[in-house]
Amino acid sequence: MQRICWHSLARRGLKGGWWAILGCRRAPDGANWMTSSELIRVAGASAPALSSPASLHPPDIFTVTTGARVQIYSIRTRKLLKSITRFDDTARCSEIRPDGRILVAGDETGTIQVFDVNSRSILKTWRDHKQPVWVTRFSPTDPTSLLSASDDKTVRLWDLPSENSAQVFVGHSDYVRSGCFMPGAQSANLVLSGSYDQTVRLWDSRVAGRQVMTFKMAAPVEGVLAMPSGTTVLAAADNQIAVLDVVAGKPLHLIKSHQKTVTCLSLASKGSRIVSGALDGHMKVFETTGWNVVGGSKYPSPILSLGVITSGPQREDKHIAVGMQSGVLSLRTRLSGEQKIRERQRQREMQALLEGKLDEHDRTVSKEQKKRGRGWEKRLRGMDFIGEGVDIVIDAQDTKKRKKEKSWENDLRKGRYAASLDQVLAAGDNITVVTLLTALRHRAALRTALSGRDEVTLQPILKWVHKSITDPRLVDICVEISMNVLDLYSAHLGQSAQIDRLIEKLHRRVREEVDRAQHAWQTKGMLDMLRRS
Repeated sequence: MQRICWHSLARRGLKGGWWAILGCRRAPDGANWMTSSELIRVAGASAPALSSPASLHPPDIFTVTTGARVQIYSIRTRKLLKSITRFDDTARCSEIRPDGRILVAGDETGTIQVFDVNSRSILKTWRDHKQPVWVTRFSPTDPTSLLSASDDKTVRLWDLPSENSAQVFVGHSDYVRSGCFMPGAQSANLVLSGSYDQTVRLWDSRVAGRQVMTFKMAAPVEGVLAMPSGTTVLAAADNQIAVLDVVAGKPLHLIKSHQKTVTCLSLASKGSRIVSGALDGHMKVFETTGWNVVGGSKYPSPILSLGVITSGPQREDKHIAVGMQSGVLSLRTRLSGEQKIRERQRQREMQALLEGKLDEHDRTVSKEQKKRGRGWEKRLRGMDFIGEGVDIVIDAQDTKKRKKEKSWENDLRKGRYAASLDQVLAAGDNITVVTLLTALRHRAALRTALSGRDEVTLQPILKWVHKSITDPRLVDICVEISMNVLDLYSAHLGQSAQIDRLIEKLHRRVREEVDRAQHAWQTKGMLDMLRRS
């Protein structure tokens, strides 16, 4: 079973062969490792987090976390089996337990929910985290234990029968965006976490509340990955991947292959390969002996999430999933043995056609088929069935009909949040403003868009809040903006007469709305009394 999450996925109409579809260039040495032939494109929005152990038993499934839902797909057919939508806000992570019966997911509110996969009913809800949860992982050795990591700077261990977290690891000083259990029976009590405070920490559940080892990194840690040996871990920070020895407590190697920030790491080929994705659009494959690049692909957009999906008792690599900033999720499927044979036959046939030796080729193929005997094709019929149709497209939009991207959308996609907000406020379209503010909330970028403003650029924001706070549908976002503005600029109050005047007007408007709400409640109470009498 696998878990896949990605940001803002949207359909794109694409034509041509597999590599033409993805717009990727494949490295020669990676051809045998992953021969791609299939594609799934799904529309939605989610958070970047990818990796989970393969299932040793049916059902052979993986999950897609997108927006406020978790979708469960079949690995064999890539068809949607069911959806779980019981979230109050954007779901940030999910994972299915190896037995395929239980799913755990965390969302933007800090809530962790455990679901029954078959009935989709909620088995357990925890609200101990106070900020978004980005990591939920089941223990590889204990089916009732799991961990979570959150923006509230804590890592927690949970026991399914308990109502509260079993243990809280406190020590990080910034968001914790990655974490995992250490593999192996000897490391069952060890938990690994990576944080934006530029540290990788190793925790032992037997040592209450403090880390047993800390590695200092050069940049915020985007992802951590434990090797199957249980003695080596990898950490992605900036454009580098650090190989760390947890036995000796020192770094072993520093991989410098990407040009931009590495966002995700995944195991492949039963732990003998490492796959990384980065904002430079490169997916690269490394061997684990000398940590050299042995393959890779170039994608047309920055990679935000990546994972190798394994299948079957042998944990063979089946798919590689890549979520990109442009809104595309690509799912490449490794060809089976028979598919590879047919592909080679097709290539030989095309070569014979180009050389004008097609008749000779047909005679050779006919002789080979006679040698195999009758019924040979019947014995193989259906063995490579992988679903109906080559491409599965879910609720998306055609590239040919795609509208030209607006200027503020371009700024949003490229991370220029303040410029994007200034544009929509200047245009005065309230629907566009609300759309952008909602997108900024989902990206946890609202505070960034409000930061670094002067007297002139802060006024349009306060004016919009003053006008919109009377709309019940916008109270929530207006309150969040107001709290951020006061937090960022309270030290500068009194330095600008215009800003002070707007703050005072907003204060009066809030008092009026509070009084109006109190009168409404009083009226409701009187009406309830009349109705009961």
